[in-house]
Amino acid sequence: MKILYKTLLFSLVAVLCLACSEKEIPTTITVKNVLDRERSLETVELTKDMLKVEDLSTVGIKNKETNTLEIIQTVDNDGDGVLDMILFQPRIAAKGESQFEVVTVKPGENPSAPELCYSRFVPERTDDYTWENNKVAFRVYGPTAQKMVEDKVPGGTLSSGVDAWLKRVDYPIIDKWYKEELSGVSSYHKDTGEGLDDFHVGASRGVGGIAAKVDTTFYYSKNYTQWRTITTGPIRTSFYLEYAAWDANGKTIKESRVISLDLGQNLSKFKINLEGVDDIYAGLTLHEKDGEVSGNTEKGWVSYWQPHGDSELGTAILAPRDTFIDFEKYDVPTKDLSNAYAHLKVKNKEVSYYAGFGWKKSGQFNSKADWEQYLNAFSEQIEHPLEVTVTP
Repeated sequence: MKILYKTLLFSLVAVLCLACSEKEIPTTITVKNVLDRERSLETVELTKDMLKVEDLSTVGIKNKETNTLEIIQTVDNDGDGVLDMILFQPRIAAKGESQFEVVTVKPGENPSAPELCYSRFVPERTDDYTWENNKVAFRVYGPTAQKMVEDKVPGGTLSSGVDAWLKRVDYPIIDKWYKEELSGVSSYHKDTGEGLDDFHVGASRGVGGIAAKVDTTFYYSKNYTQWRTITTGPIRTSFYLEYAAWDANGKTIKESRVISLDLGQNLSKFKINLEGVDDIYAGLTLHEKDGEVSGNTEKGWVSYWQPHGDSELGTAILAPRDTFIDFEKYDVPTKDLSNAYAHLKVKNKEVSYYAGFGWKKSGQFNSKADWEQYLNAFSEQIEHPLEVTVTP
């Protein structure tokens, strides 16, 4: 009996030790800010591999200082039905750091927030694809709109430029504006208190469309051919666009892109996959040529500040310093072909940059100087991203 008792006791101890060894050790996320100003509207991306978990749907991010759960957004980047990434926007003090704990949560336990980052395909208005956050809104044009122009059917749009919707409210307006426009209740071309669409694109680059330059001539793609919404939510909206192969004076260029827009930002991120070119130009339309082109090669941006209706408007392209080559003003007599361009390197068939705008009437920027200060600060953030470490 003593031998049996000792055997049973040993087995019980072994099981308990195994259970202890398999007990989940809390994972700590440390986010560090090396800049001398507080940062609160930058998105931290956490992958399954970083967190060493298989199911992100049961994960919460708890602030260790406040002991409260952060607002998060889970993302399925490749559309395979499995969540790939968690997003959150921590508030980090100047030259400070904060720690967060990965915790297991039950359904509905993570805090909710308004889904201000939104995008969708708009079949009721030909085939626009439109996106927005609490600051800005944009749209691009699809194959039906292109075919209408080619077939000489009124109402189409042939352009790979990016349209700007000048909103001045922090809530979503895309669905509301389309519904009111198409029903005849009101027109989004008139400002009834929320902003309006009075930004002309035409054949121009709008706010961030690309071009390939051969000798002194710029060449463009046509409208997008395919789309896929990746995510919408409180922190980010992103989507995929594909373009038909296009010609640049004998060079065949293949292009697809993922565009994303995060909460609190005036600039969308363009991540473009390209074949057939080693450099590219991202452009800003010069409209009536009554504004001022400025740029900063060291900080990687080009801007156009212009009078616009009863207000003023700044547009910009910004890229990492090792991507941004230079900028130029391209001024020609042909309507819509004058643009300010950022000249960008294509590395390993990919180029990334940011494009967007600031409208004085929205109350966000009161002057050209304010807009350029924002661009300088954004450039600093790109060059010195929040440092994220994950430890058990």
